Order: sequence, then C-alpha cells, then structure tokens
Amino acid sequence: MNFSAAVCVLSLACIAVIAADQPAAQPGQSAQHFEKQVPVAFDYLLFLPEGYDADAGKKWPLILFLHGAGERGSDLAKVKVHGPPKIVEKKKDFPFIVVSPQCPANEWWDPFKLTALLDGVMATYRVDPARVYLTGLSMGGFGTWELASRMPQRFAAIAPICGGGNPTIAAFRLRGLPVWVFHGDADPIVNVKLSDDMVEALKKAGNEVKYTRYEGVGHDSWTKSYDNDELYAWFLAHERKDAGGSTK
Repeated sequence: MNFSAAVCVLSLACIAVIAADQPAAQPGQSAQHFEKQVPVAFDYLLFLPEGYDADAGKKWPLILFLHGAGERGSDLAKVKVHGPPKIVEKKKDFPFIVVSPQCPANEWWDPFKLTALLDGVMATYRVDPARVYLTGLSMGGFGTWELASRMPQRFAAIAPICGGGNPTIAAFRLRGLPVWVFHGDADPIVNVKLSDDMVEALKKAGNEVKYTRYEGVGHDSWTKSYDNDELYAWFLAHERKDAGGSTK
C-alpha cells in the first residue's frame, strides 16, 4: 500500500469512528446541546501602581480604559497617547491598577471580549471587586456606555467621554450606577446631543449623574477630563456594596 492510499484508509477510518460516536439521526424534533469555547485575544497595557508588591494582602481599585478609533491596531504605543495610560507613564504612584486594551484595526469594542479580559485580570492580580471603574473616550466613550449597560453590576462608577449610547436602555440598566459624563459642546465628530440625551434619560430615571459640558470645546474633551484629579477622587468615593467589600 502506498503512502497516499494509507492516508486515505486512515482518513476513512477516522470518519468511521467519528460517525460511530454520533447519535443516529431520526426524523422529528429533539433536544440537543452545543458548547464551544471561543478564544479571546487582546493586547493590552497593564499598570501596577508603586507599592503593589509591598503588601500581599492589599487589594487595589482598577480602571478599565477604552481608547478611541484612532488608537486601534497592533501597536500598543498608540494607546499611551491619551488618558490614564498616558498619565501613568510619568505618575508611578497613580493609585489604581490600569488596564488599557487595544482594539484591533477595523473593529469595535466588544463587551463580551472586554468582560473576558476583565475576568482574566481580576483572577490574576489583586483587584478590589468593589472598586472597578470604567471610562473611555470617543469610540471608547460609546464602548463605555455599551459595556456598562450590558454589565452594570461589574462597575462602581463610569465616566464616558464624548460618546453616546441608547438612552432608553441606559436609563433602565444603569439605575444605581454613578455616572460622570464629559463632552465638548462644539464637538464636530460626536454631536454633544448624544451625551445630552443620555444624561437627560438617566436624570429622569433618578440616577446619580454628573455632566461636564465644556463650552466651546471640540472633540478633545478628554485631555481636560483625564487631567482633572477630581475625576479619580470621585471614582474612589464610590464602591459597590454588593461586591464583597474592599481590603484597602
């Protein structure tokens, strides 16, 4: 028997074994089960604050930061140009763990992939589950609204910047979640009305919401926002009481 024939016989044998493992197909309707693990791959920047290694029992607050459309790709240096990952390059005592994933080129922020990443980080590092915060700018602002609306129980507070979302869903899903919204009223890329509508819906629902609406500011409403120490103090002022408490 030559090699090709041997491969053919082996392949047919494998098919026969696989077929033997399958239940006989019968006409009619029957209950079935399908399960498949889908791999999730993300490049991301991880910042551990100064002193993280000094106390093995201390748990730290975490910020999940979502960048804008211009930082997508496979070059993590792009992610460092704005927001928390830019700040921690110089501020080593920044009092948060910071997770800054990079969205692949031509893709959008996927809430399920982000949740998988967050789960992985929290299982690996000493994260306080009561103090997990979410923020993002532009495309990341949209991603912040969407991820929080799908998984509001994961976060103690969120800060979407120049983004938007579904006001009806947000008003229902984000009840009880503190929100601080930022937007420039002269934004030519993402109309400020998108944030106006989200804030109005949240307020009508009785949600705790702050709104910084910068007069005369264009699309870059994030530099002022992330340079404001009050934002981080506001984050730390909020904890999830149903997340098991914190060990500070």
